[in-house]
Amino acid sequence: MYNFVLNIPTKILFGSESRKQLSSIVSSYGNKILLVYGEESIKKIGLYDEIIDSLKRQNAEIFELNGVASNPRHTKVDYGAKICKENGIDVILAVGGGSVIDCAKAISVTANEDCGCWDIITKKTPPHEAIPLITVVTVAGTGTEMNNSCVISNESLKIKRGYSNDLLYPKVSFMDPVLTFSVSTFQTACGCADMLSHVLDTAYFMPGDRMDMLCVVMESISKIIIRYGYIALREPNNYTARANLMWASTWALNGILKNGIRQPAVCHIIEHEISAYYDVNHGLGMAIILPKWMKYVLNSENACLFAQFGRAVFDIDSANNIECAELTIKKLEEFLYEMLGLNSKLSEIGITEDAFEEIAENVCWGGSIGGIKELVPQDIINILKMCM
Repeated sequence: MYNFVLNIPTKILFGSESRKQLSSIVSSYGNKILLVYGEESIKKIGLYDEIIDSLKRQNAEIFELNGVASNPRHTKVDYGAKICKENGIDVILAVGGGSVIDCAKAISVTANEDCGCWDIITKKTPPHEAIPLITVVTVAGTGTEMNNSCVISNESLKIKRGYSNDLLYPKVSFMDPVLTFSVSTFQTACGCADMLSHVLDTAYFMPGDRMDMLCVVMESISKIIIRYGYIALREPNNYTARANLMWASTWALNGILKNGIRQPAVCHIIEHEISAYYDVNHGLGMAIILPKWMKYVLNSENACLFAQFGRAVFDIDSANNIECAELTIKKLEEFLYEMLGLNSKLSEIGITEDAFEEIAENVCWGGSIGGIKELVPQDIINILKMCM
């Protein structure tokens, strides 16, 4: 596990003064800009007008793609790529949260190809180049502003797929915690659940040898998420809380924590399939699934992983690994459902069991999925039923 290559080429400008350099940096990549954003939130906080005014002072020609929704669709990506092709876009500026940035990433590699986005996401067509991408983060949670991945949904096929390619790294990302002050309580909570799930599901809960240094870092990041998530919910304009969450979110999935780790992020794969069918907020879906998965896979062999996390993060005083693991799951549930106030069951957000068999097959690709315990489709169905 100790052999790895780490190269994160994204430049980060962090802090409340960082956006003063936005227009000059964006214009350095070209004059024709595609501005990608979601609904009306960036207009409500005045960010839209600020960006448009600053870019126009640089004599930029601005094209817009708005209305990017949670769980971005491949059709939106294709439409954005069409705008790029027809107008010779030089640089893409994504302003928003993870869905907006993921959509923009997919646009950046689709715009130079003769195929649709889905052929790239499913690896039928490898991209050869990407339009430079710059991001302005307004929601902490995904970490996509400093990694080489995106997640795109295909509504017609009811499939949600992650895709990674070094071409997807943003050139520059602007991270101003002040921009997250207006994020709703629900979205803040979902963001905290999302970033914590990145630490646990993609790197911490893994079989085999682990690098102790990275484990300590992951435990520290988890403590930060728990501590400042609680504060941010009660003091939304607390700069210290928002800054810590924003940077913790980036570190949770920018590749630093996964050095040498090769394992499937099982809970993420399950949640992606759930979202493909029911369009669930990703952080909320992870909050519901993660503790149930932990309960289902817990055994005498992997209890030490959960126990180590509980002792380091929740200060659980128990020498018995099984007992400590069970208490760890309980503490995690208290954080997600009581402190953050998120739903604990899929049934509470209108999901039924109708598609569970198909979802389970998609998760396991008709076979099985690994991790700290190998799971077959029936196991996935069992976990999903626990979530009800």
